[in-house]
Amino acid sequence: MNSLVTSPVFGVLISLVAYLIGEFLKEKTKLSIFNPLLISIIILISFLLKFNIKYTDYNKGGQLISFFLSPATVALALPFYKKFSLFKKNALPIIIGILCGAASGIIYIILFSRLFNFSDALTESLLPKSITTPIGMELSRQLGGIPAITVVSIIITGILGTIVGPFLYKLLKFKDKVAMGIAMGACSHAVGTAKAMEIGETEGAMSSLTMALSGIITVFLAPLIWHLFLMLTK
Repeated sequence: MNSLVTSPVFGVLISLVAYLIGEFLKEKTKLSIFNPLLISIIILISFLLKFNIKYTDYNKGGQLISFFLSPATVALALPFYKKFSLFKKNALPIIIGILCGAASGIIYIILFSRLFNFSDALTESLLPKSITTPIGMELSRQLGGIPAITVVSIIITGILGTIVGPFLYKLLKFKDKVAMGIAMGACSHAVGTAKAMEIGETEGAMSSLTMALSGIITVFLAPLIWHLFLMLTK
């Protein structure tokens, strides 16, 4: 039994089973709250705690899944390629929207962190919360944050975006597919992009573009805004 648990196959297998259960619940209930990623996380944590399985043993397989995260993220650029002509027609407002979305996300994190008296390390860990995991973890390290906290904040942000985003889309009666895609990509990175693709091809294409550009912009803007804020508040 111990050799099975410590095998990389074990981590991959239980991750897939947990996600499939999440997909099943989502299909049966049709409720956004039953996000497959959220359900799989809850199942995995409960399973590991119940059977006293060490995270290091599980992560031997989890690392294999993480390895494919970057190429999977890159593959999200395909829908954008198909809608490139649409981007060219709206290039300026799209870029301005992405820039404003990235900048406002950084500023809000800093302001709320100060409001709730977060430490600098915790603030630096939360600054990359709205960009995809590989970029976010590296940016967190460069800023002096804690990558583990960054990963958690990125996952929570993505899940909340997939739940709240479509609800606000209907509540506010958005009609512009481009705006919807930009909003999902700017706030909820790859998880939001996957949801945007479910909504429509245009939304998915704009979300994938936004996710990529938001990551690049945040890498440059986050250190600049954060260090400027520290200088002004000293």
